[in-house]
Amino acid sequence: MNEILVLTTVGSAELAGTIARELVEGRLAACVNILPGVRSIYRWQGSVCDEAELLLIIKSAGEHFEKVRAKVRALHSYELPEIIAVDITHGDAAYLDWLRAQVAEPRS
Repeated sequence: MNEILVLTTVGSAELAGTIARELVEGRLAACVNILPGVRSIYRWQGSVCDEAELLLIIKSAGEHFEKVRAKVRALHSYELPEIIAVDITHGDAAYLDWLRAQVAEPRS
């Protein structure tokens, strides 16, 4: 099992909590960190936007990425949410063992 971090941003604390709980309760994520106070500057539909957002850092397994992506897409309010996975190449062995155990049998 390869461990991953999945990153997404949302516009409200309520939505961040909903996504985090759904992923953890469904065993698609071992843990989700919600970081408030993110400022995102990006180009969207020809305009430069400057928005306050929250960043979700989702700890999961690579083989669950498509299910994580689908769940985030289903719950997200954005037309095109950021959903990016980054491989975890190194980490504390005990923590990574715990992560693997939490996502070993996801619920659909």
